[in-house]
Parts: sequence; C-alpha cells; structure tokens
Amino acid sequence: MTLADALMDAEARSHSDVASEVPEGFVGVIYGDIGTMMFKCSLIAPLDRNEFVQVRHWQSGMVLGRVEEVERKTDLSLEKAQLVSGGEDIPIEERVSAKIAVIGYRDDRGLLQVPRTPFKAGEAVCKADDTLIRQVVGLLDSEKKGAYLGLLCGHEIPIFLDINAMVQKHVSVLAKTGGGKSYVVGVLMEEFMKHGVTVVIIDPHGEYSSLRDRSKADGTDRKFAVKPRSYSDQVVEFSPDVKVNPSARPLRFTLGNLEARDILALTNLSNQRSHLLTLRKIVDSLRMAGKAYSLAEIIAFLDLEEDPTAGALIDELEYLREVDVFAKEGTKIDDLVVKGKCTIINLKGSPPDIQELIVNRIATALFELRKVNKIPPMLLVMEESHNFCPQIGVAASSKIMRTIASEGRKFGLGLLIVTQRAAKVDKNVLSQCNTQIILKVTNPNDLKAITASVEGLTAAMEEEVQRLPIGVALVTGGGIQMPLMVEVRPRETRHGGESVKVIPD
Repeated sequence: MTLADALMDAEARSHSDVASEVPEGFVGVIYGDIGTMMFKCSLIAPLDRNEFVQVRHWQSGMVLGRVEEVERKTDLSLEKAQLVSGGEDIPIEERVSAKIAVIGYRDDRGLLQVPRTPFKAGEAVCKADDTLIRQVVGLLDSEKKGAYLGLLCGHEIPIFLDINAMVQKHVSVLAKTGGGKSYVVGVLMEEFMKHGVTVVIIDPHGEYSSLRDRSKADGTDRKFAVKPRSYSDQVVEFSPDVKVNPSARPLRFTLGNLEARDILALTNLSNQRSHLLTLRKIVDSLRMAGKAYSLAEIIAFLDLEEDPTAGALIDELEYLREVDVFAKEGTKIDDLVVKGKCTIINLKGSPPDIQELIVNRIATALFELRKVNKIPPMLLVMEESHNFCPQIGVAASSKIMRTIASEGRKFGLGLLIVTQRAAKVDKNVLSQCNTQIILKVTNPNDLKAITASVEGLTAAMEEEVQRLPIGVALVTGGGIQMPLMVEVRPRETRHGGESVKVIPD
C-alpha cells in the first residue's frame, strides 16, 4: 500500500494512527507521469529549490533526489484578481508541486546507480536524511585531508574538499565582480595553511596580505564553528615595489638567464627585430665577462655604440631600470618558496607589463624546479588570471600557464585560477581545472564558458548561478562527485578585498 492509499483510509482511524504511518520529514507524494530520471511531487510542506529529498524505490531501496523547480498552481483568474484588487475577499484554491531530479543510490559495491524502472505513483517523498546525502553524494567527512569550505545549503552538513584532489587536478574560482572570489580563496588559503600546504599567491591588487590579521568578528561563529585567528607566522610576502607595499620584502630578478629576445619582449618597441642583433651582441659580451650584469651596464654599452636608432631602446631599458625589478643579486628561490607556508607575491603598484614578466619568471622557475624536486609539492594561486593567460591575445606568461595546467599535476604543481571573466581565460587552462567553485555569474559569455567546463551542471543550476546570493557557491570536484550548493563559512582572518566606500558610515 502506498502512502496515498494510507491517507485515503485515514478517515476511518484516529489522528495518532495516521501520524504513525507518515514518514519523518514527509513533504508530499509522487504523481503524474513518472520517469527514471525525473518525477513530480505534490507538496504539503515547504520545499526549496536544490534541496535534497529521498524516496523509497520498490527495487532499489532509498533513492536520493534534488528539487529542480517548485511551482504553485492556483485558480485565480484575471477577473478574480481584479476583484481582489478592489478589496473583495475571494477564496483562492492553490496546489504546490515540485519537479525532482533523481540523483541515485549506492549499490553493494559502493557505485552510484540510478533506478532502471520508474517510481510508483503515490510514493512518499521526504526531506533527505543527512546520512543518505553523505553516502550518495560521497562527501568527505574528515578534516584530516579536507579543506572545510562551509555547509551544504539547507542542511547542517559540513563540506570538506579533498586537498590532494585540488592540488593534483587544479581548481578554478569563478564569479562576477564583487561576487566574493577573493573571500572564498581566503577561506581556502586558511585551510591550506592549517594542513601545511605550500602555496604561492600571485596577488595583483594586494588583497591577501590580510591573511596575517585576525577577523574582527566577536568570538566563535556558532553555525559554522569558526573563530577568528591570525596566520602571521605562516605568511611570507614579497613585492617588486616595497614603497607601495612596505610590509613586503623586495622581489628582485637577475638578468643572467634572460636572452636578448626576452629583454626586448619587455619593451613597447614596435620594431623589436631591428634591435635584436645589437642587444644580443651586448648581452653575449657581458656574459663572456663571467660576472653578473645590470641594465645600467647594457645601457652604457648601447651609448658606446653611437647608433642613432638605439635611442628608443635606451629609453625603454631606462624605464625597466626605474621599475627596479632587476638586480645583480636576485631573490633566492629558497626564500620565495618555504615548505608549509603561504608566499604572497604582492604586485600592487607594478605596471601590467612588469606583472606579466614577474608571473612568467616565477611560474617558469616553479615548474622547472618541481620537475627536478628542488622545491616541495605546492599550489600556485593565480588571481586575475584572465590577464596572465588570456583566451584572446598573448601575455608573456601565457605559454607557461598552459604548460602548468596540462603538465603541472604530474610534478606536484597545482594551479588555482581566479577570475571574474571566465570567457576571457584561455580555455586550455580553464578546462584542466577539475574542481570548480562558482559564485554569482550573470554575463552570458561567462556562463557559456562555465557550462562548457563543468560536468553535471544542469540547466536549472545554470539559472541558479545567475541568482546566487553573496556567500553561496556552486561547488563540484575536490572529492565531490556532483555539483552542490554550499554556504561558504566565515573567514578566520580579515578580508582584504572589501570594496572601498565613497561615503563612510
């Protein structure tokens, strides 16, 4: 006998007898045409979109489903609506129903399966039990190897992302401007530092220095069980411009391993080829001297050439010298990459072309050194990644970013891509990210790029991404086998990416 049959016999029995037959968390029954992947449910209790439900299948046992849509049908016609507008008390009959997408169940082998036959009409639909959600979705239930991101929306279930899976198979954090990207990345950085993961962050706007500072929140957040703390002992910061970023240590590079072509690539000269032969001759002469050399020495040699066409090149090299990125003694990689610590490359105040140079040099060094195991396994975080690996055009760092995305996992070099313009990121890089954390996105081109890169993203979820509230993310990968809505936990540290208020409080 289905629940519908039991309810039809309810009139002949007492109230308490009926209540004992209604399952815990009962919200309605299946009705109408029923498929193996989708069915409709009449509702007698509130149910939200993306909430999980469970239904007993006559062959497969308890099966997990997710609410795709909720609809309210009424008999309120246009004529009646006008009467209501005029103040008349018109009775309105209404029925609420939900469309449920079937997720499946775990078989005896632990494999996710979907029933091969439809559910029976009149079968009870209930809010899903946390144990069933964990089992079917395959949630990591341990902090030992997991990064605590937040709680499953609608449930008090903590969501842990598998850190090994994230580092080994790359991550992308995608959202529109102001959607909370840097906040979520800050949460991940806190978790990585707790677990002793070696991290290097490319920070174009100086947002991540705040990982040193405790959050201003008062005490422990009861819902998320998070309390303020500082990670100042695990954060190392470097910057090419220590005047703008006084808390950072100076970041410097040597010219020794740059070819003449590489130096010209840093300039804005329209006809670089005409200067290549002259510059190559000077660089070769300085190398033969067997000692480190500076831009000032290259400029001095150009002055001696008395070449009337060299003036433009000298001006460009003078500009590079003023940026003060190059020195006879560069920053040591052992200082830059410290096992178990988070290194911030603060590029605030540096011109875009210099930022590209720095990213190219650092990313190349990290990749080459990981190949020979000279530095520990690590994660490279790339903020504003659309600037460093664009889909259209080429940045100085484009080639190495594609290389790390495709080959870095083999050598223990993970990549975390952060951007507000998914459509402008090189698809060869974005498609390699197996873990995606997606916050609110509204741009059609960005939505199209996200849909193309995320497996298991339904049309309903694609619509949901456009309406996500701040603080809620759609997460897939990282040990999670299907897209989930997650309420991101509060930061333990101060958020450094807050918008500046034109009119103060």
